[in-house]
Amino acid sequence: MVVTKQASLAAPTSRRNFITCGLSALALCVTIGYSAQSHANDHRQISSELEQQVIEWRRDIHQNPELSNREFRTSALVAEHLEALGMEVRTEIAHTGVVGFLRGAHPGPTIALRADMDALPVTERTDVPFASTATGEYRGDEVGVMHACGHDLHVAMLMGAAEHLAGIQDELHGNVMFIFQPAEEGAPPGEEGGAELMLAEGLFDEHKPDAVLGIHVWSAGNTGEIGYRKGPLMASSDRFEIFVKGEQTHGSRPWGGVDPIVVSSQIINNVQTIVSRQVDITKAPAVVSFGKIEGGVRNNIIPDEVYLEGTIRNFDMGIRDEIFEKLTTTAEYTARASGASADVHIHEGYPVTSNDADLVTRLLPTTYRVAGEDKVYENELVTGAEDFSFFANEVPGMFVFLGITPPDQDPATAPSNHSPYFYADEDALKVGVELFVNWVIDYSQGE
Repeated sequence: MVVTKQASLAAPTSRRNFITCGLSALALCVTIGYSAQSHANDHRQISSELEQQVIEWRRDIHQNPELSNREFRTSALVAEHLEALGMEVRTEIAHTGVVGFLRGAHPGPTIALRADMDALPVTERTDVPFASTATGEYRGDEVGVMHACGHDLHVAMLMGAAEHLAGIQDELHGNVMFIFQPAEEGAPPGEEGGAELMLAEGLFDEHKPDAVLGIHVWSAGNTGEIGYRKGPLMASSDRFEIFVKGEQTHGSRPWGGVDPIVVSSQIINNVQTIVSRQVDITKAPAVVSFGKIEGGVRNNIIPDEVYLEGTIRNFDMGIRDEIFEKLTTTAEYTARASGASADVHIHEGYPVTSNDADLVTRLLPTTYRVAGEDKVYENELVTGAEDFSFFANEVPGMFVFLGITPPDQDPATAPSNHSPYFYADEDALKVGVELFVNWVIDYSQGE
Protein backbone atom coordinates (compact mmCIF):
# COMPACT_ATOMS: atom_id res chain seq x y z
CA MET A 1 0.00 0.00 0.00
CA VAL A 2 1.24 3.45 -0.87
CA VAL A 3 -0.28 6.25 1.21
CA THR A 4 0.50 9.82 0.24
CA LYS A 5 -0.73 13.24 1.19
CA GLN A 6 -2.75 14.88 -1.57
CA ALA A 7 -1.03 17.73 -3.42
CA SER A 8 2.37 16.88 -2.01
CA LEU A 9 4.46 18.36 -4.81
CA ALA A 10 6.16 21.71 -4.72
CA ALA A 11 4.00 24.81 -4.88
CA PRO A 12 4.48 27.48 -7.57
CA THR A 13 6.99 30.16 -6.76
CA SER A 14 5.06 33.16 -8.06
CA ARG A 15 3.24 35.02 -5.30
CA ARG A 16 1.44 38.30 -5.62
CA ASN A 17 0.51 40.86 -3.03
CA PHE A 18 -1.00 43.87 -4.72
CA ILE A 19 -3.62 46.42 -3.78
CA THR A 20 -5.49 48.18 -6.54
CA CYS A 21 -6.65 51.77 -6.28
CA GLY A 22 -10.25 50.63 -6.36
CA LEU A 23 -9.72 48.25 -3.45
CA SER A 24 -7.90 50.93 -1.48
CA ALA A 25 -10.73 53.36 -1.98
CA LEU A 26 -13.25 50.78 -0.88
CA ALA A 27 -11.37 49.97 2.33
CA LEU A 28 -10.83 53.66 3.15
CA CYS A 29 -14.50 54.36 2.58
CA VAL A 30 -15.40 51.65 5.06
CA THR A 31 -12.93 52.94 7.64
CA ILE A 32 -14.12 56.54 7.38
CA GLY A 33 -17.79 55.66 7.27
CA TYR A 34 -17.88 53.15 10.09
CA SER A 35 -14.94 53.79 12.41
CA ALA A 36 -17.12 55.13 15.22
CA GLN A 37 -20.37 53.33 14.58
CA SER A 38 -19.82 50.38 16.89
CA HIS A 39 -19.70 52.55 20.00
CA ALA A 40 -23.04 54.07 19.12
CA ASN A 41 -24.77 50.69 18.83
CA ASP A 42 -25.25 47.64 20.96
CA HIS A 43 -21.89 45.83 20.87
CA ARG A 44 -23.71 42.60 20.11
CA GLN A 45 -25.53 43.85 17.01
CA ILE A 46 -24.22 45.32 13.78
CA SER A 47 -25.63 48.50 12.28
CA SER A 48 -27.74 48.58 9.13
CA GLU A 49 -24.89 50.51 7.49
CA LEU A 50 -22.39 47.74 8.17
CA GLU A 51 -24.89 45.11 7.07
CA GLN A 52 -25.24 46.90 3.74
CA GLN A 53 -21.46 47.11 3.40
CA VAL A 54 -21.18 43.37 3.99
CA ILE A 55 -23.72 42.80 1.21
CA GLU A 56 -21.70 45.04 -1.11
CA TRP A 57 -18.50 43.17 -0.29
CA ARG A 58 -20.23 39.89 -0.97
CA ARG A 59 -21.51 41.02 -4.36
CA ASP A 60 -18.13 42.39 -5.36
CA ILE A 61 -16.38 39.15 -4.43
CA HIS A 62 -19.10 37.07 -6.08
CA GLN A 63 -18.69 38.99 -9.33
CA ASN A 64 -14.91 38.52 -9.21
CA PRO A 65 -14.35 34.89 -8.15
CA GLU A 66 -10.94 33.24 -8.15
CA LEU A 67 -9.91 29.59 -8.14
CA SER A 68 -7.87 27.86 -5.43
CA ASN A 69 -4.39 29.32 -4.82
CA ARG A 70 -5.27 32.12 -7.24
CA GLU A 71 -7.24 34.36 -4.85
CA PHE A 72 -5.07 37.41 -5.57
CA ARG A 73 -7.76 40.08 -5.82
CA THR A 74 -9.77 38.72 -2.91
CA SER A 75 -6.76 38.53 -0.61
CA ALA A 76 -5.77 42.07 -1.60
CA LEU A 77 -9.21 43.35 -0.67
CA VAL A 78 -9.07 41.54 2.67
CA ALA A 79 -5.53 42.66 3.52
CA GLU A 80 -6.29 46.31 2.75
CA HIS A 81 -9.37 46.19 4.94
CA LEU A 82 -7.60 44.62 7.91
CA GLU A 83 -4.69 47.05 7.63
CA ALA A 84 -7.10 49.99 7.53
CA LEU A 85 -8.57 48.70 10.79
CA GLY A 86 -5.13 48.89 12.40
CA MET A 87 -4.54 45.16 12.78
CA GLU A 88 -1.32 43.20 12.57
CA VAL A 89 -1.63 41.63 9.12
CA ARG A 90 0.26 38.75 7.57
CA THR A 91 -0.13 38.04 3.85
CA GLU A 92 1.01 35.36 1.41
CA ILE A 93 0.64 32.54 3.91
CA ALA A 94 -0.14 29.37 1.94
CA HIS A 95 0.27 31.47 -1.22
CA THR A 96 -2.68 33.87 -0.92
CA GLY A 97 -3.87 33.51 2.68
CA VAL A 98 -4.34 36.56 4.88
CA VAL A 99 -4.38 36.65 8.69
CA GLY A 100 -5.30 39.63 10.82
CA PHE A 101 -4.58 39.85 14.55
CA LEU A 102 -6.64 42.16 16.75
CA ARG A 103 -5.37 42.79 20.28
CA GLY A 104 -8.09 43.56 22.80
CA ALA A 105 -7.54 46.20 25.47
CA HIS A 106 -8.08 43.69 28.30
CA PRO A 107 -6.50 40.31 29.09
CA GLY A 108 -8.27 37.25 27.81
CA PRO A 109 -8.13 34.29 25.43
CA THR A 110 -7.27 34.29 21.75
CA ILE A 111 -10.08 33.22 19.45
CA ALA A 112 -9.60 32.37 15.76
CA LEU A 113 -12.36 32.99 13.20
CA ARG A 114 -12.00 31.41 9.77
CA ALA A 115 -13.38 32.09 6.28
CA ASP A 116 -12.36 30.38 3.03
CA MET A 117 -11.89 32.46 -0.12
CA ASP A 118 -11.72 30.23 -3.22
CA ALA A 119 -14.35 29.69 -5.89
CA LEU A 120 -15.13 26.69 -8.10
CA PRO A 121 -14.69 25.81 -11.79
CA VAL A 122 -18.43 26.24 -12.38
CA THR A 123 -20.16 28.40 -14.99
CA GLU A 124 -22.83 30.45 -13.24
CA ARG A 125 -26.45 30.04 -14.42
CA THR A 126 -28.25 32.35 -11.99
CA ASP A 127 -29.87 35.61 -13.09
CA VAL A 128 -28.64 37.83 -10.26
CA PRO A 129 -27.32 41.21 -11.51
CA PHE A 130 -23.88 40.51 -10.01
CA ALA A 131 -23.53 37.04 -11.56
CA SER A 132 -20.02 35.93 -12.42
CA THR A 133 -18.80 35.97 -16.01
CA ALA A 134 -15.24 35.20 -14.96
CA THR A 135 -13.16 32.43 -16.46
CA GLY A 136 -10.01 30.70 -15.34
CA GLU A 137 -7.74 27.76 -16.07
CA TYR A 138 -8.50 24.43 -14.42
CA ARG A 139 -6.53 21.28 -15.27
CA GLY A 140 -5.37 22.87 -18.50
CA ASP A 141 -8.82 23.94 -19.70
CA GLU A 142 -10.51 27.34 -19.68
CA VAL A 143 -13.58 27.14 -17.44
CA GLY A 144 -16.20 29.37 -15.94
CA VAL A 145 -15.54 30.39 -12.34
CA MET A 146 -18.27 30.87 -9.72
CA HIS A 147 -18.68 31.13 -5.98
CA ALA A 148 -20.98 28.13 -6.09
CA CYS A 149 -20.25 27.10 -2.50
CA GLY A 150 -20.77 30.44 -0.75
CA HIS A 151 -17.20 31.32 0.11
CA ASP A 152 -17.94 34.87 -1.01
CA LEU A 153 -20.42 35.10 1.85
CA HIS A 154 -17.87 33.67 4.27
CA VAL A 155 -15.30 36.33 3.37
CA ALA A 156 -17.82 39.17 3.57
CA MET A 157 -19.15 37.99 6.94
CA LEU A 158 -15.68 37.77 8.45
CA MET A 159 -14.73 41.18 7.05
CA GLY A 160 -17.86 42.54 8.72
CA ALA A 161 -17.00 40.86 12.01
CA ALA A 162 -13.49 42.33 11.83
CA GLU A 163 -14.96 45.81 11.24
CA HIS A 164 -17.30 45.53 14.21
CA LEU A 165 -14.84 43.96 16.65
CA ALA A 166 -12.15 46.50 15.77
CA GLY A 167 -14.67 49.18 16.65
CA ILE A 168 -15.03 47.82 20.19
CA GLN A 169 -11.34 47.06 20.69
CA ASP A 170 -11.24 49.18 23.85
CA GLU A 171 -13.85 46.94 25.47
CA LEU A 172 -12.54 43.66 24.06
CA HIS A 173 -11.12 40.98 26.34
CA GLY A 174 -8.41 38.90 24.71
CA ASN A 175 -7.44 38.76 21.06
CA VAL A 176 -9.03 37.74 17.79
CA MET A 177 -7.29 36.05 14.87
CA PHE A 178 -9.06 36.48 11.52
CA ILE A 179 -8.07 33.67 9.14
CA PHE A 180 -8.86 34.15 5.46
CA GLN A 181 -7.91 30.82 3.95
CA PRO A 182 -7.24 29.92 0.31
CA ALA A 183 -7.81 26.61 -1.48
CA GLU A 184 -10.44 24.99 0.70
CA GLU A 185 -11.76 23.26 -2.41
CA GLY A 186 -8.34 21.68 -2.90
CA ALA A 187 -5.09 22.94 -4.38
CA PRO A 188 -4.47 22.46 -8.11
CA PRO A 189 -2.63 19.25 -9.07
CA GLY A 190 1.03 19.50 -8.17
CA GLU A 191 0.51 22.25 -5.61
CA GLU A 192 0.00 22.42 -1.87
CA GLY A 193 -2.56 24.68 -0.25
CA GLY A 194 -5.37 25.26 2.20
CA ALA A 195 -5.55 24.93 5.95
CA GLU A 196 -2.88 22.25 6.16
CA LEU A 197 -0.32 24.45 4.40
CA MET A 198 -1.24 27.48 6.52
CA LEU A 199 -0.45 25.44 9.62
CA ALA A 200 2.76 24.09 8.09
CA GLU A 201 3.85 27.68 7.43
CA GLY A 202 3.41 28.59 11.08
CA LEU A 203 -0.14 29.95 11.34
CA PHE A 204 -0.44 29.00 15.01
CA ASP A 205 3.24 29.31 15.94
CA GLU A 206 3.21 32.89 17.24
CA HIS A 207 -0.41 33.14 18.32
CA LYS A 208 -1.97 29.77 19.10
CA PRO A 209 -5.70 30.32 19.66
CA ASP A 210 -7.69 28.84 22.50
CA ALA A 211 -10.49 28.01 20.07
CA VAL A 212 -11.24 28.22 16.34
CA LEU A 213 -14.72 28.93 14.96
CA GLY A 214 -16.14 28.64 11.45
CA ILE A 215 -19.42 29.05 9.58
CA HIS A 216 -20.44 27.47 6.28
CA VAL A 217 -23.51 28.63 4.38
CA TRP A 218 -25.60 25.95 2.76
CA SER A 219 -28.81 25.53 0.83
CA ALA A 220 -30.14 22.72 3.03
CA GLY A 221 -31.42 25.26 5.57
CA ASN A 222 -33.69 28.27 5.36
CA THR A 223 -32.29 31.75 5.90
CA GLY A 224 -30.77 32.20 9.34
CA GLU A 225 -31.18 28.61 10.51
CA ILE A 226 -28.15 27.19 12.31
CA GLY A 227 -27.17 23.53 12.22
CA TYR A 228 -24.71 22.41 14.89
CA ARG A 229 -23.44 19.08 16.15
CA LYS A 230 -21.17 17.92 18.95
CA GLY A 231 -18.39 15.57 17.90
CA PRO A 232 -18.09 14.43 14.26
CA LEU A 233 -19.99 16.67 11.85
CA MET A 234 -18.42 16.17 8.41
CA ALA A 235 -16.67 13.14 6.97
CA SER A 236 -13.06 12.56 6.18
CA SER A 237 -12.41 12.48 2.44
CA ASP A 238 -9.70 10.35 0.85
CA ARG A 239 -9.01 9.29 -2.73
CA PHE A 240 -7.70 5.90 -3.81
CA GLU A 241 -6.29 4.48 -7.04
CA ILE A 242 -5.92 0.80 -7.94
CA PHE A 243 -3.84 -0.34 -10.90
CA VAL A 244 -4.88 -3.90 -11.83
CA LYS A 245 -2.24 -5.65 -13.92
CA GLY A 246 -3.11 -8.69 -16.03
CA GLU A 247 -1.81 -10.18 -19.27
CA GLN A 248 -3.11 -9.10 -22.66
CA THR A 249 -4.65 -11.66 -24.98
CA HIS A 250 -7.23 -12.05 -27.73
CA GLY A 251 -10.84 -11.80 -26.60
CA SER A 252 -11.58 -15.15 -28.24
CA ARG A 253 -8.92 -16.88 -26.08
CA PRO A 254 -9.19 -15.48 -22.52
CA TRP A 255 -7.31 -18.49 -21.16
CA GLY A 256 -4.29 -17.26 -23.07
CA GLY A 257 -3.78 -14.36 -20.67
CA VAL A 258 -5.08 -12.85 -17.43
CA ASP A 259 -8.17 -10.67 -17.73
CA PRO A 260 -7.79 -7.51 -15.58
CA ILE A 261 -11.34 -6.40 -16.42
CA VAL A 262 -12.87 -9.44 -14.74
CA VAL A 263 -10.44 -9.09 -11.85
CA SER A 264 -11.40 -5.42 -11.46
CA SER A 265 -15.07 -6.31 -11.28
CA GLN A 266 -14.29 -8.81 -8.53
CA ILE A 267 -12.27 -6.20 -6.64
CA ILE A 268 -15.17 -3.74 -6.88
CA ASN A 269 -17.63 -6.28 -5.50
CA ASN A 270 -15.32 -7.50 -2.75
CA VAL A 271 -14.43 -3.98 -1.61
CA GLN A 272 -18.12 -3.35 -0.93
CA THR A 273 -17.98 -5.95 1.84
CA ILE A 274 -15.45 -3.89 3.79
CA VAL A 275 -18.10 -1.52 5.13
CA SER A 276 -21.00 -3.98 5.08
CA ARG A 277 -19.17 -6.92 6.68
CA GLN A 278 -15.73 -6.02 8.06
CA VAL A 279 -15.95 -2.80 10.08
CA ASP A 280 -18.15 -2.03 13.07
CA ILE A 281 -20.70 0.37 11.59
CA THR A 282 -22.32 0.88 14.98
CA LYS A 283 -19.38 3.17 15.82
CA ALA A 284 -19.65 5.49 12.80
CA PRO A 285 -20.96 5.38 9.23
CA ALA A 286 -18.56 4.88 6.32
CA VAL A 287 -18.74 4.52 2.55
CA VAL A 288 -16.33 3.38 -0.16
CA SER A 289 -17.31 4.36 -3.71
CA PHE A 290 -15.70 3.75 -7.08
CA GLY A 291 -16.01 6.70 -9.44
CA LYS A 292 -13.82 5.74 -12.38
CA ILE A 293 -12.98 2.56 -14.31
CA GLU A 294 -10.65 2.78 -17.29
CA GLY A 295 -9.22 -0.01 -19.39
CA GLY A 296 -9.14 -1.55 -22.82
CA VAL A 297 -9.19 -0.13 -26.35
CA ARG A 298 -11.17 -2.64 -28.42
CA ASN A 299 -13.98 -5.17 -28.07
CA ASN A 300 -11.87 -8.23 -28.92
CA ILE A 301 -8.69 -7.40 -27.00
CA ILE A 302 -8.35 -8.26 -23.33
CA PRO A 303 -6.03 -5.51 -22.06
CA ASP A 304 -2.97 -5.61 -19.85
CA GLU A 305 -4.21 -3.17 -17.23
CA VAL A 306 -7.32 -1.54 -15.73
CA TYR A 307 -7.34 1.64 -13.66
CA LEU A 308 -9.82 2.15 -10.80
CA GLU A 309 -10.37 5.30 -8.77
CA GLY A 310 -12.70 6.13 -5.90
CA THR A 311 -13.34 7.86 -2.59
CA ILE A 312 -13.50 6.84 1.07
CA ARG A 313 -15.69 8.73 3.53
CA ASN A 314 -16.20 8.10 7.25
CA PHE A 315 -16.55 9.77 10.64
CA ASP A 316 -13.96 7.98 12.78
CA MET A 317 -10.22 8.29 12.22
CA GLY A 318 -9.56 4.79 13.61
CA ILE A 319 -12.07 3.24 11.22
CA ARG A 320 -10.52 5.31 8.45
CA ASP A 321 -7.15 3.61 9.04
CA GLU A 322 -8.88 0.22 9.19
CA ILE A 323 -10.54 0.81 5.81
CA PHE A 324 -7.21 1.85 4.29
CA GLU A 325 -5.67 -1.47 5.37
CA LYS A 326 -8.63 -3.64 4.33
CA LEU A 327 -8.97 -1.94 0.94
CA THR A 328 -5.36 -2.71 0.17
CA THR A 329 -5.57 -6.30 1.37
CA THR A 330 -8.83 -6.99 -0.47
CA ALA A 331 -7.59 -5.62 -3.78
CA GLU A 332 -4.20 -7.33 -3.64
CA TYR A 333 -5.47 -10.80 -2.67
CA THR A 334 -8.46 -10.70 -5.04
CA ALA A 335 -6.10 -9.97 -7.90
CA ARG A 336 -3.61 -12.60 -6.81
CA ALA A 337 -6.32 -15.28 -6.75
CA SER A 338 -6.76 -14.83 -10.51
CA GLY A 339 -3.09 -14.53 -11.38
CA ALA A 340 -3.17 -10.74 -11.62
CA SER A 341 -1.70 -8.03 -9.38
CA ALA A 342 -3.17 -4.89 -7.81
CA ASP A 343 -1.16 -1.82 -6.86
CA VAL A 344 -3.12 0.34 -4.39
CA HIS A 345 -2.40 4.02 -3.73
CA ILE A 346 -4.35 5.90 -1.04
CA HIS A 347 -4.12 9.69 -1.08
CA GLU A 348 -5.06 11.21 2.27
CA GLY A 349 -7.35 14.20 1.95
CA TYR A 350 -9.25 15.94 4.74
CA PRO A 351 -9.67 14.41 8.22
CA VAL A 352 -13.02 14.16 9.98
CA THR A 353 -14.38 17.60 10.91
CA SER A 354 -15.20 17.15 14.58
CA ASN A 355 -16.59 19.77 16.94
CA ASP A 356 -15.31 20.04 20.49
CA ALA A 357 -18.29 19.09 22.68
CA ASP A 358 -17.40 21.46 25.53
CA LEU A 359 -16.96 24.37 23.13
CA VAL A 360 -20.33 23.71 21.48
CA THR A 361 -22.01 23.51 24.88
CA ARG A 362 -20.38 26.76 25.95
CA LEU A 363 -21.44 28.71 22.85
CA LEU A 364 -24.85 27.16 22.27
CA PRO A 365 -26.68 29.75 24.44
CA THR A 366 -25.02 32.49 22.38
CA THR A 367 -26.12 30.82 19.17
CA TYR A 368 -29.70 30.55 20.44
CA ARG A 369 -29.72 34.23 21.39
CA VAL A 370 -28.41 35.44 18.04
CA ALA A 371 -30.36 33.19 15.69
CA GLY A 372 -33.43 32.46 17.82
CA GLU A 373 -34.09 29.17 19.58
CA ASP A 374 -36.59 28.09 16.93
CA LYS A 375 -33.89 28.33 14.25
CA VAL A 376 -31.13 26.31 15.91
CA TYR A 377 -31.13 22.55 15.49
CA GLU A 378 -28.85 19.56 15.81
CA ASN A 379 -27.49 18.75 12.37
CA GLU A 380 -27.28 15.30 10.84
CA LEU A 381 -23.91 13.90 9.82
CA VAL A 382 -22.70 15.30 6.50
CA THR A 383 -20.67 13.11 4.17
CA GLY A 384 -19.08 16.14 2.54
CA ALA A 385 -15.65 17.16 3.83
CA GLU A 386 -14.00 20.38 5.04
CA ASP A 387 -10.39 21.29 5.63
CA PHE A 388 -11.45 23.34 8.67
CA SER A 389 -10.78 19.91 10.19
CA PHE A 390 -7.03 20.62 10.19
CA PHE A 391 -7.54 23.70 12.39
CA ALA A 392 -9.89 21.80 14.73
CA ASN A 393 -7.28 19.07 15.11
CA GLU A 394 -4.86 21.65 16.55
CA VAL A 395 -7.18 23.48 18.97
CA PRO A 396 -10.79 23.06 20.10
CA GLY A 397 -13.02 23.89 17.15
CA MET A 398 -16.66 24.54 16.33
CA PHE A 399 -18.08 24.56 12.81
CA VAL A 400 -21.75 25.26 12.05
CA PHE A 401 -24.01 25.51 9.01
CA LEU A 402 -25.93 28.70 8.21
CA GLY A 403 -29.02 28.34 6.06
CA ILE A 404 -29.32 30.65 3.03
CA THR A 405 -32.41 29.36 1.19
CA PRO A 406 -35.23 31.97 1.27
CA PRO A 407 -37.98 31.29 3.84
CA ASP A 408 -40.63 30.77 1.16
CA GLN A 409 -38.65 27.99 -0.53
CA ASP A 410 -38.29 24.36 0.48
CA PRO A 411 -34.56 23.69 1.06
CA ALA A 412 -35.06 20.19 -0.30
CA THR A 413 -35.76 21.67 -3.74
CA ALA A 414 -33.14 24.44 -3.65
CA PRO A 415 -30.04 24.13 -5.86
CA SER A 416 -27.30 22.65 -3.72
CA ASN A 417 -23.86 23.98 -2.96
CA HIS A 418 -21.64 23.52 -6.04
CA SER A 419 -24.61 23.91 -8.40
CA PRO A 420 -24.39 26.55 -11.19
CA TYR A 421 -27.79 27.71 -9.88
CA PHE A 422 -26.65 28.06 -6.26
CA TYR A 423 -28.40 31.07 -4.71
CA ALA A 424 -27.95 32.73 -1.31
CA ASP A 425 -30.44 34.92 0.51
CA GLU A 426 -28.32 37.85 1.69
CA ASP A 427 -30.46 38.32 4.82
CA ALA A 428 -28.36 35.49 6.26
CA LEU A 429 -25.24 37.65 6.20
CA LYS A 430 -26.29 39.67 9.26
CA VAL A 431 -26.82 36.47 11.23
CA GLY A 432 -23.37 35.20 10.29
CA VAL A 433 -21.59 38.41 11.25
CA GLU A 434 -23.41 38.63 14.58
CA LEU A 435 -22.64 35.00 15.36
CA PHE A 436 -18.92 35.71 14.95
CA VAL A 437 -19.16 38.88 17.04
CA ASN A 438 -21.19 37.36 19.86
CA TRP A 439 -19.17 34.17 20.02
CA VAL A 440 -16.04 36.27 20.52
CA ILE A 441 -17.58 38.52 23.18
CA ASP A 442 -19.17 35.71 25.17
CA TYR A 443 -16.20 33.36 24.97
CA SER A 444 -13.69 36.04 25.89
CA GLN A 445 -15.75 37.20 28.86
CA GLY A 446 -16.43 33.68 30.09
CA GLU A 447 -20.17 33.89 29.50
